[in-house]
Amino acid sequence: MTQRIGFVGIPPSAERLQYTMTTFMGEPRLGLVNDSVLDMIGETPIVDVSNLSPNPNVRILAKMEMQNPFGSVKDRIAKAMIEQAEKDGHLLPGQTILEPSSGNTGIALAAIARIKGYPIKILMPASVSIERRQMLEIFGAEIIVTPGDEGSNGAVARARDLAAEHPEWCFLYQYANDANPRAHYEGTGPEIFRDVPEVTHFVAGLGTSGTLMGAGRYLKEQNPDIQIVAVEPPLGETVEGLRNIEEGYIPPVFENWSGFELLDRKRVVRPRESIEWTRRLVSECGIFAGISSGASLAGAAKIATQIDSGTIVFIVCDGGWKYLSTGAYTDDLDVAEAAAEKIIYF
Repeated sequence: MTQRIGFVGIPPSAERLQYTMTTFMGEPRLGLVNDSVLDMIGETPIVDVSNLSPNPNVRILAKMEMQNPFGSVKDRIAKAMIEQAEKDGHLLPGQTILEPSSGNTGIALAAIARIKGYPIKILMPASVSIERRQMLEIFGAEIIVTPGDEGSNGAVARARDLAAEHPEWCFLYQYANDANPRAHYEGTGPEIFRDVPEVTHFVAGLGTSGTLMGAGRYLKEQNPDIQIVAVEPPLGETVEGLRNIEEGYIPPVFENWSGFELLDRKRVVRPRESIEWTRRLVSECGIFAGISSGASLAGAAKIATQIDSGTIVFIVCDGGWKYLSTGAYTDDLDVAEAAAEKIIYF
C-alpha cells in the first residue's frame, strides 16, 4: 500500500519531491519518489574524514558530489546551463548543443541532452581516460577529438571556432556561463552552510572556477570570516581537473564573479600529492574518489597544519571509476605520477 503524504521540514530544494508512506512486511515507513533522475541532482551528503586531518583540532569534511546521478559536481551546472538556455530561448527543441569538456561536464550534459532529446557534440582532448569517452558514447554524444598536447585549452579554442562557424548550434560554454557559478550559489553553498554552519574554510579545485565562485560567494555572505581556498597545480604541471590561474587563461566566470577579491588564498598541490591523498581517501575512509578530490583534500590538509582549530569543507568532485584505466590507484606511485603528466583525467 502506498499513500501520498505531506512532510514537514523538507528543504526548499526538495519541495518538488513526492514523499510517500508505504508498508513493508507490515511496518509503516517513509519513502521518497523522484519524478525524474534530474531531481536527484544536488542535496549531496557530507562525510567526516577528520581521521585524515594532521591537526586534531581541525575537522575535515567531504562534500560528496560524486553521489550526483551522473557522477560528479558538474551535474549541477549541466542541468542549470541547459535549463537557463531553454528559459532564455537560446536552446530550442531539437537544437544541437556544443561544449568543450575533458569529462565530467560533458558526461552530465550528454546524459541530460539524451533525456531531453537534444543532439550534442563534445570536444575533448585525445589524452583523456577511456572511461570518459565510453560514458559519452553511452549517452549518445558525438565526440570531436582535439590534440592531447593542447589539453583542455585546445578543446576550448576549437569549440569557440566551431561555435562561430555554426551559429545554429547552442554553445553553452561553461567557462563563461553565469549559470555555472549560480548553480553553486543557489545549491552547493546553501547546502554546506545549512549542514555545517560552523565551517571556517571552504576548499575546492580551480577549474572553471564555478564551484569556488558560487559556493564561496554564498558562504562569504553568510559569514565574512569563512576562508575561501583554491587548489591549483604548479605552473607547467598537470593535476586532474585543475588549472593554474597564471597559465594564460583565466575563465570569464572567475573574472565576472570577482575571483581575485573573493579568494583568500591559493594552495599549490603537485600530481604526486594528489594521487597520495586520493589513495588515502580510499584506504582510510572507503571513499573511491577521483584525483581532483585528492588534490582538494591535500589542500585541506595543508590548511589544517597552518591553523589552530577549525572546520574545513572540501569538494569530492567525482568517483574514481572513471580513472581505473590510468593506474592511479594500483600502479607503483612513481609510475602513477609519471602517467599523470601525460593523461588528462578530468
